[in-house]
Parts: sequence; structure tokens; C-alpha cells
Amino acid sequence: MSKFDKVIGYEDIKAELVRICDVVKHPEKYAKLGVSMPSGIMLCGEPGLGKSLMAKCFIEESGYKSFTIRKDKPDGDLVNVIRDTFDKAKAQGRAIVFLDDLDKFANEDNQHPDAEEYVAVQACIDSCKDSGVFVLATANDKWCLPDSLLRSGRFDKVIELQCPTGEEAVKVVQYYLSQKKSLGKVDAAEIAKILNGHSCADLETVVNEAGIYAGYDGRDTITHQDMLRACMRMLFGAPERVKKYESPYIRNYAVHEAGHLVVAEVLAPGSVTFASVGGYVGNDYGITKVYLGDDTNSSIEKIEQNVIIGLAGKAATELVLGQIDVGCGGDFRRVFLATDRLVGNTCAYGFDMYILNEASHALLERKEQQVAMEINKNYQRAKKILADNRVFLETVIDALLTKKVLTQQDIRNIRNGL
Repeated sequence: MSKFDKVIGYEDIKAELVRICDVVKHPEKYAKLGVSMPSGIMLCGEPGLGKSLMAKCFIEESGYKSFTIRKDKPDGDLVNVIRDTFDKAKAQGRAIVFLDDLDKFANEDNQHPDAEEYVAVQACIDSCKDSGVFVLATANDKWCLPDSLLRSGRFDKVIELQCPTGEEAVKVVQYYLSQKKSLGKVDAAEIAKILNGHSCADLETVVNEAGIYAGYDGRDTITHQDMLRACMRMLFGAPERVKKYESPYIRNYAVHEAGHLVVAEVLAPGSVTFASVGGYVGNDYGITKVYLGDDTNSSIEKIEQNVIIGLAGKAATELVLGQIDVGCGGDFRRVFLATDRLVGNTCAYGFDMYILNEASHALLERKEQQVAMEINKNYQRAKKILADNRVFLETVIDALLTKKVLTQQDIRNIRNGL
């Protein structure tokens, strides 16, 4: 049994770590092939993805003695700790030096190319060559580290971790659910879709929060409703209101969210995981979670679908209420960034807007006009979808005003009843 079995998901990354660990454990086997042990590897990615857990599993799997360095001392002292620790590791023979949160070792500016701490790490790694010392590091942001430290020969592999999605996210949710007692019927796949793009730590927190709801209510079973409440707590970032409160603009919010929901369901049936309006401290607005799959940005069609869905809140407000929607700032930011990418980076509408290095004011102006034109086209598409599905739209608005929260099952029931 591998120590990496403790890590849920990340099968590709675990396979690579097991392979590297085998080189560290059995250098003689690879020396026959003329293969030398790598100097080190770095695991990087957002907080809460399990980097430290993977590093711990690597150390346990290797069987080597390990020496850990963290920034828990003043800057001047940390340099001495780095040098002393590497000296101890070299004296040990075969050993692993674990640099935990390496990107926190120095905080002078965005690049830190000359920070003394990183210079010390580089020098120590170089001094350990062919000594049997392997260097393992974690970092939240590798871009804070100097290029000279990340090059081959120091960190031969930089492995990036992403938030779990799809089946991998479902496995993570199922694992955390399996650690709870007296679990009722919970749809792990639906919960994973709602929290798409969130870290493993977020998924664990949601499952635990659901247990708190059940325990406080005096129930001995965690239900799917508990999980949904916990998801919304995570997404809204604020607790539910104790006293019933209904904003005077609740219908505006319901119309806006219904627009997103209806267009998403027409373009990609079953893609809306849930929608909600109000009910949370500091948030009178709403939220609609759409899951178009793990490959959302892999095709022009899906990127355009996201743009049309993003514009649908404003379109619904104009269509139903005859008003200009003033709560679209976040939607517009995502829409303009996505359309700018389609026009420039992917050349979806021609090559004349591609900017390689610097661009003239005239080219930038033409590009901005092209972006605006494409957004206007997609806005009209959103309005047409809503106009063609007016009954669906009005039904969703009424349901949101009544229930405040609509799940996938609620949306299926509405569509089946039309």
C-alpha cells in the first residue's frame, strides 16, 4: 500500500510523484541506466489543495530522514537556519530537505530576485549535488520566486496543482462524507458541481459545516439540505439572516438571476446547479451557479455560451422590467475579459486583432470596437433566448421569489411542468 493512498484524486500527479520517489529510494537501479537522482521538485498551487499532504506522503514513502524549513524566524536568522539545515542533511547522507511555503521566505517585492534567503537556498541546493540530499518544496505562488531558483538542476520539476473538478471533485466530497457518521442521502455529484473551482479544504469545510447544522438542530443525520446550506454559506461568505428580511429590490434580483438560469438551461440543459436570491448578511443580491463541464474554456462555443449567460441578467431586467440593470459589474468584467480573449488571444473572429508585442493606438481602438461589437451580438442572442422562452423565465422568477433557492431538481421540475 502506497503512502500516497491518503491523497484523494490527483491520480496523474500522484503517479509522477511515485515515479520520482522510486528514483530517490533506489538510486542504484537508475544509476545502471546512467540516470542521476533529480535535485528537487516543487509543488505549487492555491492554498488548501493538499500540497503539504502530498509532500508528507512523499517523505514517508521515501523512508528518508527529513529536515523541514519554514519561515518562523526573522529574516537574518532564517538564512542561518537554511544553511545549518542543509549542512545537517548532507551529514545525514540520504535525506530530504522540505522547504514549506518557499514563496514566503522573502517578501521584498513581487520578484525578490536578489533576496538573501533565495540566494542561500540556491547555493545550498548547488552544494548538495551528488550528496544524496533531495529537496522538496511547496509554494502558493511560484511567480514570486526568482527564475534562477526554478531552473533545472535546482528544481527539476515544478508540479502545479489545480482545484479538483468533475469526477475528481466528486471523489473528494465522497471521501469527506464517508468520514461522517449517520449520513442521509446526499448527492455528492451535485455538491461537487456547485463548488466547482473550490479547493479540497473548501470541500472539507462544507461537509463539516453541514454536520454542524444537523447537530445543532438535534438531528442524528446529515441531509442533502444541510449540504446545500453549507454550500451557500461558503459561496456567499456570510451567515444566513436570523430575522426574515426581504429587500425592496428582491424582484429585480430574482429577474436578474432568472435570466442567467434560463439562458444557461436553454444553451446547456442541466448546467445550472442552483440559484438563490438574498437571505445572507451583507448580500441582498443573488447567485446562479453554472457548470458547463471541466473543459469550459476549451472551445469557442463554450466561451461564447459563458458570455451569453453572463449577459442574460441584464437582458432579463430590460425585457421584464423595462429597466437598466445597475448590478452587472461582476458580470460585465467576466464578459469583457472572455470576449477580449476571443478577439485577441484566440483570433476567433480573424487574425487582424492579434497583438504580439506593442500595439498602435489605432489597433487597440479597433480591437476595443470589435470586442464591443461581439458583446452586443451576444447580448441580442441572450434577449432572443429569453423572449423565446418567456413562460420559462416568468415561472423561474416566481419560483425564486417563493422559494429563494432553486436546486437542480427544482429546475428539472419546472422544465418538466411547462
